[in-house]
Amino acid sequence: MDYETVSPAEFGASLKGIGLNILVRDVPAQVGFLVDVFGMQGHRVSRDFAIITYHDCVVQLHADHTYAGNPLLGLLPETPPRGAGAEFRLFHTDPDGATDRAGRHGAHILHPPADKPHGLREAVILCANGYAWVPSRPL
Repeated sequence: MDYETVSPAEFGASLKGIGLNILVRDVPAQVGFLVDVFGMQGHRVSRDFAIITYHDCVVQLHADHTYAGNPLLGLLPETPPRGAGAEFRLFHTDPDGATDRAGRHGAHILHPPADKPHGLREAVILCANGYAWVPSRPL
């Protein structure tokens, strides 16, 4: 599928499984963070919306203002962090490289890269929107 030209109706009809939609204050800034730090790809990036691809996964970013009629918007805190409890695990992603690049985007390293007993080397990076991104790779 060409994410740059697909119609919204065709894109919506193509989604399967579990969908991840993340509300952010600044869509282009969040795309820049995800592309630079984790090697994701951004498509149809605008101030309102973006499609993000990562390996075989598709994620959507929506700006807060696009949820003006949605009751979920009223639950977002006005001051950071806003993503408490949301942890996005990025398997087969180098945690050392990701943490090195994260500072360029105002991200906070919540937990530096470490080898874990469950067979992964991982880190926890808190983005400017307060979401926890966990890059990991097998030991």
